[in-house]
Amino acid sequence: MSAAVFPFGALSDGTPVTAARIENDAGASLTVLNYGATIQSLRVPGRGGAFVDVVLGFDSAVEYGAGADYLGATVGRVANRIGGAKFTLGGKTYSLAKNDGENHLHGGVRGFDKRIWAIAATEDSVVCERLSPDGEEGYPGDLHTRVTFALTQGSALRITYDVYAGADTPVNLTNHAYFNLNGGGSAMEHVLQIFADRFCENDEHCLPTGRLLSVTGTPFDFREAKPVGRDIDAENEQLRRGGGYDHNFCLSGRRAAVLSSEESGIVMTVETDLPGMQLYTANFLSENPGKNGVRMARRGAVCLETQLYPNAMNCWGFPTPILRAGRHMHSETVYAFSVL
Repeated sequence: MSAAVFPFGALSDGTPVTAARIENDAGASLTVLNYGATIQSLRVPGRGGAFVDVVLGFDSAVEYGAGADYLGATVGRVANRIGGAKFTLGGKTYSLAKNDGENHLHGGVRGFDKRIWAIAATEDSVVCERLSPDGEEGYPGDLHTRVTFALTQGSALRITYDVYAGADTPVNLTNHAYFNLNGGGSAMEHVLQIFADRFCENDEHCLPTGRLLSVTGTPFDFREAKPVGRDIDAENEQLRRGGGYDHNFCLSGRRAAVLSSEESGIVMTVETDLPGMQLYTANFLSENPGKNGVRMARRGAVCLETQLYPNAMNCWGFPTPILRAGRHMHSETVYAFSVL
């Protein structure tokens, strides 16, 4: 294993950005930026030994700073949506930024994805840390967050989150990697299996209503593997509301999903200790030039964002996102790669 830390240019305001890169003995590699604790590159072996960068992203810090799609970023303090951009905790109502219509999305105007983190590289991992101060984006209490990105010799990416709360506060962290196992082009021919019997019903603003719907007999049934795009344009109100899939699946166990591509031969298996996973099919991905000048496209990736259920602060019965003062939260998600 090898590790290196190096400059990655600067944001438009001149703020320098640093990258950390680790590589295993097989040649697989991971590059993480201190801007947004962002996965900038993840190269894994495919069929015939060819290496493929399986995450979308940019070649410069300026492009990340100007981007609006959270490409590869760590999102929080609360990922996904909070209805009405407010929540009540301990008898007090907290107001948040309305940055998704009337709702709050991915931590606000300057969530974790738009902050500079401390970054360090060890032989087999990249560690990003930051302190989110009391009141940042409207959230209560100091929150110390450490995200560790580890690359195994077997080319699995293990992301662990360790969070410490100074006061009671909601927390729901995820990584917003856009996966394309071919390195570019459409991802709708990727084959996907999701281990979930139910998913969260969304309203017209992609906000969970609190109802859990059965996948049986719907385009949301991925219990048997099928191409991602097979049913994406079916006559279905939930698909219409999201412009495709943009829904939280209620996972049945630790094994969350398997995504594969016949073209590259790459198989990605997702495991997590979290109860939910957002399937987002890049329905509104900005069509900008990405790495190596390759233009990104609508539905050109699949996001598999492990998480607590969205809008949990406003939906009775959802797993609570509240981390109590003085407590520690630990969670882990693994993206393991193999070849067909």
